[in-house]
Amino acid sequence: MSLHLEPVIRLPQTSVAKGAFVAGERVLPEETPVAFTYNGSTHAVMMASPADLEDFAFGFSLAEGIIAEPGDLASVEVVEHDLGYEVRMWLRETCRGAYQSRRRAMAGPVGCGLCGVESLAEAVRPASRVVGTLHLPPGAIAAAMADLSDAQRLNKEARAIHAAALWRPGQGLIAIREDVGRHNALDKLAGSLAKSGESCSASMVLLTSRVSVEMVQKAARMGAPIIAAISAPTALAVRVAEGCGLTLVAVARGESFEVFTHPERITRSGS
Repeated sequence: MSLHLEPVIRLPQTSVAKGAFVAGERVLPEETPVAFTYNGSTHAVMMASPADLEDFAFGFSLAEGIIAEPGDLASVEVVEHDLGYEVRMWLRETCRGAYQSRRRAMAGPVGCGLCGVESLAEAVRPASRVVGTLHLPPGAIAAAMADLSDAQRLNKEARAIHAAALWRPGQGLIAIREDVGRHNALDKLAGSLAKSGESCSASMVLLTSRVSVEMVQKAARMGAPIIAAISAPTALAVRVAEGCGLTLVAVARGESFEVFTHPERITRSGS
């Protein structure tokens, strides 16, 4: 038996207002376990939307440093089970030694979360240095966020799904991915772009969520010089963005936004 899940599903509900009970329906986001396995061994299980799972696999593998480029994965297979999905990945021979060393290093900490110096260092590891020279006028931020809102197909139905997108001046949205998890959405976007060979150096990453340090690390790994989000960042995310050269724009709503790091990429003239 397999799931064959859709990203959103319509379920019955009862609305209650001023003492009146009305039977109806609501579209809700689906959520399912997704197990990532490498060379036959389970590495992690994530809760995610059942869509774009191959993109998710590539983006997660790149973000975790398991692979350096998409070609390091010899094969990827998405398998449906009755309890969720399994993404089976096989590493090329040149990557297997490094992965085994990483698994041995993770063997102790992984069972109890962030416990130990190695895990703490991994959590706050320096982000990749960003060297993109993109400059944008203030109006471009508002236009990009409006494009993002218009393109959120799944969220328009369920109203509870995050999105991550790549936006480029003169072209608009290059790609967008949606998921119940904000990290998952960004991993799916990164995987999709890596598979297609799309460069992010002259583009901006857009997020519908708050900006935690992992989101900064992932965006920097993609090579995008600017990240813009609807919600606020954490203080650690700001420090890491400052250190890696990333322009962090947040609380971007309508025509207003706040720039926390490297404001030189947001020009004061033009619209």
